[in-house]
This record gives sequence, C-alpha cells and structure tokens, in this order.
Amino acid sequence: MGTDCLFCRIVTGEIPATIVRETATTLAFRDIDPKAPTHVLVISKEHYADVATLAQGDPGLAGELLGTAAVVAEEEGLTVDGFRLMFNTGPYGGQEVFHVHAHLLGGAPLGPMLCR
Repeated sequence: MGTDCLFCRIVTGEIPATIVRETATTLAFRDIDPKAPTHVLVISKEHYADVATLAQGDPGLAGELLGTAAVVAEEEGLTVDGFRLMFNTGPYGGQEVFHVHAHLLGGAPLGPMLCR
C-alpha cells in the first residue's frame, strides 16, 4: 500500500471514514462530498491505480469490487429506481485519487452522463 495514498490510509484506519460495507478485499464508504443523496465509494483494499490496471492485474478482485458495489446498492435501497456506478480513470476521466474506486450514486434522478 502506498503511504501517501489517501484510500490506502483509509484502508489501514489511519484516516477515518464512514464505512458501509467491508469484505476481506474491498471497502465501501460514504463520499465526504456527495454528488447525490447516496454517494458511496467502493475500493479494493489492495492498491491499484485505476480500474484498467485492476482488471488486467487481478480480474477476480475486479469482480469482487463489482459484487461489493451491487450488495451496497441493494442495502442502500437503490435497486428499484436505479443507480449509477462510475469509474473515473486518468486525468481526462476526472480521476482525482489514483487508487481504483467506483462511485455508487443514487437516491434521486441523476440526469445526463456528461454536462457540457
């Protein structure tokens, strides 16, 4: 784990987070600057820079991350009306923390995918 990585520090407990689900390999916690009524970040505990690196390096862990996101969506009551699961990858994709994470968003209509 990277000692300067914000999400690695959350995994180790060095930085507090409001955890909604934890497995042996994944962690889901509330975003501190939510963009929807429900905004949960789902990460792998092992450090991968982005979803492409994770998918190539450990496809099984990528599946576990998606599985955790699906369980959290169900637990948060998002499956009836729907939700958005979004990975930002790289600077052009809007990635700000370079540790793979999915944004699970829902609880209200989310509007278009991109604003121009």
